[in-house]
Amino acid sequence: MPLSAPAPGAIPETASLPRRLGPWSAVALVVGIVIGSGIFRSPASVAALVPDPPLMLGVWLAGGLITLCGALSFAELAAALPNTGGIYVFIREAWGPMPAFLFGWSQLLLIRAAALGGIAIVFGDYLLRSAGIDPGLHTFAARAVSAAAIALAAAINIRGVSLGAAIVNVSTAAKYAALAALVLAAFVLGGAHGATLVHLQRSGAAVPLGNLGVALVAALWAYDGFADVSFAGGEIIRPGRNLPRAIIAGTLAIIAIYLLVNMAYLYVIPIGTMGRSPLVAADTMAALFGRAGVALVSVFVMISTFSSLNGITLAAPRIFFAMADDGLFFRRIAAVHPRYRTPHVAIMLSSLLGMALVLSRSFEAMTGLFVLAIWPFYALSVAAVYRLRRTRPDLARPYRVTGYPVVPAVFILAVIYFVINALIQQTLSTSLTFAVILIGIPVYLVSFRRTSARRPLAG
Repeated sequence: MPLSAPAPGAIPETASLPRRLGPWSAVALVVGIVIGSGIFRSPASVAALVPDPPLMLGVWLAGGLITLCGALSFAELAAALPNTGGIYVFIREAWGPMPAFLFGWSQLLLIRAAALGGIAIVFGDYLLRSAGIDPGLHTFAARAVSAAAIALAAAINIRGVSLGAAIVNVSTAAKYAALAALVLAAFVLGGAHGATLVHLQRSGAAVPLGNLGVALVAALWAYDGFADVSFAGGEIIRPGRNLPRAIIAGTLAIIAIYLLVNMAYLYVIPIGTMGRSPLVAADTMAALFGRAGVALVSVFVMISTFSSLNGITLAAPRIFFAMADDGLFFRRIAAVHPRYRTPHVAIMLSSLLGMALVLSRSFEAMTGLFVLAIWPFYALSVAAVYRLRRTRPDLARPYRVTGYPVVPAVFILAVIYFVINALIQQTLSTSLTFAVILIGIPVYLVSFRRTSARRPLAG
């Protein structure tokens, strides 16, 4: 059944992006985007900060529920504003050109580079582990492999969008197989290898309140990607019905599998050991199957992480294109390669920054940088739900947030909490992150205020 004609003020569907994604494809898209490197590396960080099994699992559940609140809010925005640019469009429509520019500025200098770096480190560490080399003892080799992975992903996506997309799509089944096999193997075979439910009981360890906030940041790295479905809002059939259902079903499926995977890790490995095990998936499989288990899970993780590298490299330039079209970004960065017709400058710049981070910062530092740089913009986007309902009541909304106004408020308050906690617990690094973002204000005022003022907002 086709969508009804848009109401006055609505943004028409883009003719070049027909609605072809049905409900199950949309669910697969949500899950496939989110599952990347986080579930294979972040559990160690969370366990080290929260060395009590029930509390640790509670952090993962809290991260999932916060993500669900955000995803439901993004569903309303994506259905109402299915334009290229996603989050950038939501911020621009609600808050104006300068906040929208700051989002793109942060994407270029911090967010994409940190995402590429964090994922590439997991790829490099697991590649070395699969070859029998301890990455902890050969840090330079691991980082060199990680940087090479970023360079390869950049080369693939400069060469052609079809090749990059094919690599992303092929890996989806492998992600599911890896997680399902790990959970099944742990609970079926773990008892014969020292696994016990005692590992899931309270440890009695004292957990400072500040640690919970920092651990939440680590968990949110694994949940990140839920907002990326907004890029496909204009391609989902009957988005008013299928988009929110896909987001709810996909996010619930991710929460469930993340909790099961963490329980599987804990069942096999005590939480104290888990907190010292950055390659916890490999260590779990080693306890069950020895060297063969390490090789198997490492291959799955490598496929998943390299897929994520390609996905980020493929999708991020859409933001810069949308901004350049609005007069809000450097057109040279959004330039198209004359032969391959790909955004080669944006890809190269983000990749070079990612490689620099890989060679200079730890996984924990990069994931913290990423979450602190992008989640405040997520909160600003979610706050757009309130503002647009007041300023754009005529905007067509095929879906309205379930639980409004409480659900968006929960997400915004959670982001405010962990940002304040990060400023208290990690003052220097958090302050530097926000300083880089705020440097974009004078850049905007000098270079883009006049050009953006001449361009009307959508609708």
